[in-house]
Order: sequence, then C-alpha cells, then structure tokens
Amino acid sequence: MKNYIIEVKDRFNVLGFGTDLKSHYTDFAGIMKEKSDFWNAVSEDGRLGTLKSLAANDYVLIVNEAVNNKMMHYAGVMTDKTLPEATRVIEFPKGEYIVIKGEAQSTEELANTLTGMAFGSVLPEVTEVSYVGGPNAAVIMGHRDGLVFGEMWIPVVRG
Repeated sequence: MKNYIIEVKDRFNVLGFGTDLKSHYTDFAGIMKEKSDFWNAVSEDGRLGTLKSLAANDYVLIVNEAVNNKMMHYAGVMTDKTLPEATRVIEFPKGEYIVIKGEAQSTEELANTLTGMAFGSVLPEVTEVSYVGGPNAAVIMGHRDGLVFGEMWIPVVRG
C-alpha cells in the first residue's frame, strides 16, 4: 500500500530559527538529543511564539536543510515577513512534493515518525520522482482526537 502522494505546491517561504547539528549524520541518538534540546529552547525562550505571531497559518514547520556542508535544523512558520534576529528565510520552490501524512502523541514523535517513513521507506521505494536535496519539512498542522497530525513535505523532480 502506498503511504504517500505526490502533489504540486506553490512556492512558499519559511521564516525560522535554526541550529547547526553537530552529531555525525549516522548518530541518530545524538541528532535526536540535539533536536530535542533545540525545540525545548525555542519553545521556552519565546522564539517559537514570536514566529507564530508572524505566520500566515497555524502550521509549525520542522525544517531540515544542508547549508554550506552543515546539517541545519529549524523551527519555522510559513510567512513572507522577516525578523532581523531570525536565522534564515528558507525558500521552498514551486513544484512536485512527496507528501506523507501522519499522527502521533506529540510533535516530536510525529516529526520523527514522518522523517523515518520518508527517508527509511518512501524515498528508497519511489521510482517516478527523485529527491535531489534541498529543504524538507515536517509540517505540524494541528490536534484532533488527542493526537498531533501533520505531513512531511519533500520537494522532488521527475526522472
């Protein structure tokens, strides 16, 4: 059973606060701890609240992107506004995206589950499109029936 769809999305910008992940890309425990510590910090110090006040919708985006040979991880929102203290405006191109839907007990669990599905099973099995890098995002869309729900958005190309 196919657990993803491919859909066209218009270009959008994500304004975010980010961190450079220092753990080796195969050190999953180290990466998870760094991400968790980062999310605790941006939630507690008000940066996430500041971003939400500028958002075009209620979504919170958990963005991963390789920048200058660094693994970057961002807390962000969809907006065309800027903040001088923000780390980056991340541009997502218009085009096709693999979209994977999910739900979980917490935001962190949902992001980890969607990322695991995307890179562990969906991308290795997809033949009609390819992920060639660029930012990808776990999109936290809301809560229902006591669960957090959202999607993973990964830009892809044909061929």
